[in-house]
Amino acid sequence: MREILSDLVAEQQQLDQFLQRVQVRDWSSPTPANGWDIRDTVSHLAHIEEYAHNALAEGGSMLADLDDYEAFDDFTESGVERGRQMRPQDVIEWWRLGRAEVVDDLSRAEARDRVPWFVAEMSARSFATLRLAETWGHGLDIHDAVGEEAQDTERLRHIVVITQKMLPWAFEQSGYEYETPVRIEGIGPMYAKYAAGPEGTGQLIRGPAGEICRVALQRLHPDDAENLTVEGEAAEIALQVMRTY
Repeated sequence: MREILSDLVAEQQQLDQFLQRVQVRDWSSPTPANGWDIRDTVSHLAHIEEYAHNALAEGGSMLADLDDYEAFDDFTESGVERGRQMRPQDVIEWWRLGRAEVVDDLSRAEARDRVPWFVAEMSARSFATLRLAETWGHGLDIHDAVGEEAQDTERLRHIVVITQKMLPWAFEQSGYEYETPVRIEGIGPMYAKYAAGPEGTGQLIRGPAGEICRVALQRLHPDDAENLTVEGEAAEIALQVMRTY
């Protein structure tokens, strides 16, 4: 847990530091997420951290709130609306408090402890990885809103692993059966190799880790991932359906 928690905190701090450089007037800049600006994006992160803390500390009693909404998008919008009543700095403080509580909770958890969540129950380690992935993905949106390109880091290795681990769920969500394991090999900064999944399956997705992770977080359409190579029918399907949420 120490490694993933260290990287989770580093990812959050990097985004926080970037936000400190964004002028208040630019917080209304639109992001690639339809209808959301920078304030909305940070508000969403803060909102979800509250539920993450509840899932870890109180067994997920707040997850039932989802039943009050017709769709998950309506639920997420409720957090965004809350942030729209705040100043940008207050939104950042809201996010800081929430993420600090979650990191504290995770620091006292074992990697295999089970955590209830909206999608499904998962291990504490996977939960921490998904918090990192969501922070990174929304960080991409915020960078895009101000016309800057986010730099990929070695922390993408965690997202490569969770993407491969969630393939059975991703296949199911898209109406496919996950019968043959798919291996993912991402190339990170300094040509580091991040591999997940068994060798020798004949099913392989390989290429820049940044592209793999952007596809998995729906920030890049699979057909636009020009630097990825795919071997095998199951891997072809995996590229189209892989997702982390």
